[in-house]
Amino acid sequence: MALFRLSSLCLLSVHKALETSSAALPCSPIPTSPAPTTNTTATGFNTSCIGGRRRRRRALVSKSGRGVRTVECRAAVVEDVDEEVLVPAEAEAEEAAEEYDWRQEWYPLYLTAQVPDDAPLGLTVFDKQVVLYRDGAGVLRCYEDRCPHRLAKLSEGQLVEGRLECLYHGWQFEGEGKCVKIPQLQEGGKIPRAACVRTYEVRNSQGVVWVWMSEKNPPNDEKLPWFEHYAKPGFQDTSTIHELPYDHSILLENLMDPAHVPISHDRTDWTAKREDAQPLVFTVTERSSRGFAGHWGRSKNPALMNFLRFQAPCVLSNDLEFVDKAGVKQYFSALFLCRPTGQGKSMLIVRFGASSRSPVFNLVPEWYFHQNACKVFEQDMGFLSSQNEVLVKERVPTKELYLNLRSSDTWVAEYRKWMDKVGHGMPYYFGHSSLSPPKQPAVVEQAPVGLVAGISASFPAKGGVGTQHAPNPANRYYRHVVHCKGCRSVVKTFQAWKQTLVLLSLAAVASAILASAQQWKVVLLASAALFLAGSSVCSFVVSLITTNFIRTHRRL
Repeated sequence: MALFRLSSLCLLSVHKALETSSAALPCSPIPTSPAPTTNTTATGFNTSCIGGRRRRRRALVSKSGRGVRTVECRAAVVEDVDEEVLVPAEAEAEEAAEEYDWRQEWYPLYLTAQVPDDAPLGLTVFDKQVVLYRDGAGVLRCYEDRCPHRLAKLSEGQLVEGRLECLYHGWQFEGEGKCVKIPQLQEGGKIPRAACVRTYEVRNSQGVVWVWMSEKNPPNDEKLPWFEHYAKPGFQDTSTIHELPYDHSILLENLMDPAHVPISHDRTDWTAKREDAQPLVFTVTERSSRGFAGHWGRSKNPALMNFLRFQAPCVLSNDLEFVDKAGVKQYFSALFLCRPTGQGKSMLIVRFGASSRSPVFNLVPEWYFHQNACKVFEQDMGFLSSQNEVLVKERVPTKELYLNLRSSDTWVAEYRKWMDKVGHGMPYYFGHSSLSPPKQPAVVEQAPVGLVAGISASFPAKGGVGTQHAPNPANRYYRHVVHCKGCRSVVKTFQAWKQTLVLLSLAAVASAILASAQQWKVVLLASAALFLAGSSVCSFVVSLITTNFIRTHRRL
């Protein structure tokens, strides 16, 4: 049963890994620290309010014996409330900013297996544009995505005999960025030494391509993330990749928030249920400029604890270890690699791994796992995009806006406080007590929900209505399918089968009309019905893979 629950987790979304309760990791209940009581109203808030740092106010209405009275309160974490409920605004003394530079880090570029063999791939890290490709020897190369000739994007080019060619004028590059061909060069002329492109060091590690972004220091391989479970013999994983229309800090914050899963993803995977929403228990065991770590679990079952680790700048892992009935130690790991791709944009590599799987797992096609993960992201996408927009517009620290609860938001507060320590080394950031907003705010907005969105998502080849020549970041096809060889192949195969079955159905109907024997007419018409049913199944699969999830309770 435990193994079945482990394998069923891979049927869930990336968020469900933070809700996993597949097996017990022995652990003592972690008590919450007592806090002094305060005088509160019926709503649980103190009737006096702090006005020094408040950004916004809201009215809280409570009923008393003499009628209704209004209490003004700051919509953020305040110090004069029950500390057993809210995360304190200042959990510890202010610390000096620690040395940190976002460029001196490894960033996850892509799943190695998904890197195309026949075309360059344009990617970004914050505002830095790079191009990744395989040369003629299969070696991964990464350049600045800019031709030195006229600044055209090399990712718009093509591969010619293992060399990267700019499609503007045909300049070709290879190896360490050296230009080896200029078609317009006079006979006997030498290629200028300046005709080269800036290169970035990449590593292929445990199935993921990582890029070192420093412009002044050589790669620090000690900083390259290594995941012990994924190196174990027999450890199996299911991996997906997704583009998302909100900032990577919003993405990380969402992934380390297990409290939202029962509500946001109710019945998505047959295990997330809103009635299971409950207080959670957290304990922080590590804090540094490299991130933080600790245990968390449900208050109703505190012996079942997960171990979460955030590793700078963009790695989040949630692990579980246990001993099965046979006395064998089993491992489960949910790994999230979140790359910043610009303001209001991010790319996520998701990996679910386990030391063993139930045979039931092998009966489910991989594309089903992928579309289920897409569905979960779409369930979150609307409010995460709006959250991103509010942060950029308000331009204040999160403690002025968030109302963080001890029983649900501990990791969120830890993450924003980590940014307070190191945010000065980032292009922009929103910390718990400090911030450095982007100079030119840019938020990628969510596509409209409803009939138009449904129709738009049903045309994956063009990206949707009104976007025939540009990717639509709110469209599932461009957020996932274009990055997944498996899903692209399935869509292509089922579309071909659909067309074939439709033609066979038409041929069967025509043959039935021409047939003289009654029994042949019946057989041919029955065959036509079966062919049509088969084409409908093919359409359903294509739609399931490519069409955005839309909440049924939404009414426009």
